[in-house]
Amino acid sequence: MNVDTALEELRHLPFENLDGFATLDHHRPLRNGFPEVIFGQGKQPSQVISIVRRLSERNDKVLVTRVDKVMADEIRSELSDLTYHPLPRLLVLDRSAQKEKRPGVLVVSAGTADMPVAEEAAITSELMGNAVERMFDVGVAGIHRLLNQTERLWQANVVVVVAGMDGALPSVVGGLVSAPVIAVPTSVGYGA
Repeated sequence: MNVDTALEELRHLPFENLDGFATLDHHRPLRNGFPEVIFGQGKQPSQVISIVRRLSERNDKVLVTRVDKVMADEIRSELSDLTYHPLPRLLVLDRSAQKEKRPGVLVVSAGTADMPVAEEAAITSELMGNAVERMFDVGVAGIHRLLNQTERLWQANVVVVVAGMDGALPSVVGGLVSAPVIAVPTSVGYGA
């Protein structure tokens, strides 16, 4: 490339300031293998639109979390190539060439009320190149539902366990499997 093109490329590296409201980390894919994730909650739709535009110029994948339907509709009116997932409240851009996903991720939720967080973990993991299996509503209040799925648990390379405030399910799963268990607490439940 010529000098002017190289200087233009380098001007926004390793980060770029967007009008004082966001500083985008353009080197994150080099360090972590995935671009910066946009936390949508609390931002104006116009800010999210600006951030997505800039990130999508350099990345074939963009993820926006914590986006309600009203905000998603406004953002998608400007950026129609984003897909909205209402349960986990995610906006996703994926222009990557489809290739075989790495198997072995199992996302488990204690209860139905934990599904939004579990689905956020599952879709995020899929966007990062993993084949994800889901096992929902298998909490310890009806432990037979979990114990009926031990073969699936044993086949996983990693288990993401999403559970409410009592936090019992990750410990039980950890006692059943040899794979790493990632415990994700939610604010659901009584905490007893």
